[in-house]
Amino acid sequence: MTVSQGLPLTIIVKFADDTTVVGLIRDDNDLAYREEVEQLVRWCEGNNLILNVDKTKEIIVDFRKIQPSHPPLINNLRPLEVVSNTKFLGVHITDDLT
Repeated sequence: MTVSQGLPLTIIVKFADDTTVVGLIRDDNDLAYREEVEQLVRWCEGNNLILNVDKTKEIIVDFRKIQPSHPPLINNLRPLEVVSNTKFLGVHITDDLT
């Protein structure tokens, strides 16, 4: 597994053929996270790699009582699905971290 630094507050985790973008969003400012995802999409396009939009998911972990709505990430003109749980390297993760 390799971890490479991206823009501030984001990292990219790569393992085999899986890539995960992790972003910390502070004060509802998700600009760095969105720029990192867009940069990854452009890099893939420039290197003849195709991201499978059907397999690309977003999970949001937010413990605030009132959670703001974030517009969905877009790839190939399609919004990414926001899920409440996912599997990461064999570990099941839920949006409330239970």
